[in-house]
Amino acid sequence: MDMLWNGWGDPARATPLPDTVTGLLRELLGVRTRDAASLPLAEIAVPGSPLDEGALGALRAAVGDRADDVRTDAESRIRHTRGKSTPDLLRMRTGDTADTPAAVVLPDGHDEVLAVLAACAEHHLALVPFGGGTSVVGGLAPEREGAFVALDLRRMNRLLDLDEVSRTATLQPGLRAPEAEALLAEHGYTLGHFPQSYEWATIGGFAATRSSGQASAGYGRFDEMVLGLTLATPAGTLDTGRAPRSAAGPDLRQLVLGSEGAFGVITSVTVRVRPLPEVRRYEGWRFASFEQGAAALRRLAQDGPRPTVLRLSDETETLVGLAQPDAIGTSLEQQEDAGCLAVVGFEGTEEDTAHRREGAAAVLRENGGTCAGEEPGERWAHGRYSAPYLRDSLLDAGALAETLETAAHWSRLPALYTAVREALTATLTESGTPPLVMCHISHVYENGASLYFTVVSAQGEDAVAHWTRAKHAANDAILAAGGTITHHHAVGTDHRDWYVREVGPLGVEALRAVKRSLDPTGLLSPGVLLPAD
Repeated sequence: MDMLWNGWGDPARATPLPDTVTGLLRELLGVRTRDAASLPLAEIAVPGSPLDEGALGALRAAVGDRADDVRTDAESRIRHTRGKSTPDLLRMRTGDTADTPAAVVLPDGHDEVLAVLAACAEHHLALVPFGGGTSVVGGLAPEREGAFVALDLRRMNRLLDLDEVSRTATLQPGLRAPEAEALLAEHGYTLGHFPQSYEWATIGGFAATRSSGQASAGYGRFDEMVLGLTLATPAGTLDTGRAPRSAAGPDLRQLVLGSEGAFGVITSVTVRVRPLPEVRRYEGWRFASFEQGAAALRRLAQDGPRPTVLRLSDETETLVGLAQPDAIGTSLEQQEDAGCLAVVGFEGTEEDTAHRREGAAAVLRENGGTCAGEEPGERWAHGRYSAPYLRDSLLDAGALAETLETAAHWSRLPALYTAVREALTATLTESGTPPLVMCHISHVYENGASLYFTVVSAQGEDAVAHWTRAKHAANDAILAAGGTITHHHAVGTDHRDWYVREVGPLGVEALRAVKRSLDPTGLLSPGVLLPAD
């Protein structure tokens, strides 16, 4: 099944907002009903592919002359246009096809990827790897002159190897996360990586963006799971990782992780796997304030016992019910004393889960927490992938809804939280009506944590420009407060200029030197991650 071309996920799961919510949007945020509906796919006007027969012939030869694996029809190209950020969707809904690829190519292995890269170099075509299409930072819209090709990796969807002695698995990049989990589960294992994009994102995308899943407190980030990678580049093949750890020079795996297709195309990933958990337990805890709850999470992250899932919604997010998407629309009066909701989850053996759960409960109580039972936790687990569908419904209702995230050391987190909220509120206040700015801590570490903001406001006269001003202000605030420009959404083109400021001129030049070595003509994802030379 293909993802909805102008929204998120499965079209059958899209549902309109309840009348109570649309009424609140009008009353509290000044949201106005949209003047025009999204254009149907069949009415999107796409110019014919600019590729000549020489280029098309070279691309077809690269994938074994399979007729269906070089696509230039309008629908295929539209479905590979941009990612799934709110500006991406707003542009698609108006029929803006400025970032449409000239062709979609579907290789079936490492050697075919190398052949496609060679064909693109010969015919001066840019190329962008395409996994699940879930980028929310402009990672699929290269800044280039001329045509580009979308390299759809869906045919590369196999489990190549499972080493049960070492507990490692080698996976191809086009495997969607549910497919990978199903293949591993047949042998009794799990990767344990469950980001909000889980249902659609791919293994290659996880590696290319340094993804972090909702169970990262227990299983770790994706980059912590990776033991080896194979990278196809215009200059040849790069194989990294022959042992779990090594002192043999700088770790080239870390150079590939987070490279976002700018250095090469990831064609296989070797990851550590773990036995499927015997039990899963999720519960809710209430705190009087975000500050109090954050202190409790810090204690668990630093001193243990660490849960598998650990997240905390601020007062606004708890009040609205976004911590539990199924609760959206519940009367706000019923939630006035909600405080802040933390979701705490445990996975593993029965004995280990019970031990960690008991120890964590003691720490949470010592730090002012009150157990709310399993219902809030189970409800969160049931609706954990629903938020992007809610975003689509808000856009349909005429609201502007978007997210952004960052991370910092614990000592800097309070100031970072305040700075970003203030920047978003100042730039998104429309006709005297401030936006709704919500936040949660979604990933914790011994030394710090991430902050994930969700914003809902009126769209203004130009919704894309309205959000762009706010996003730029928030990015400035993040760097000024000592945060990183992205914790797990990646850099893409949206964060690139702030990433340049974060790593500094020498860091940028070092990365450019790597790109020149692996991609001499600059055909890979131009303008993504790094400014074009």
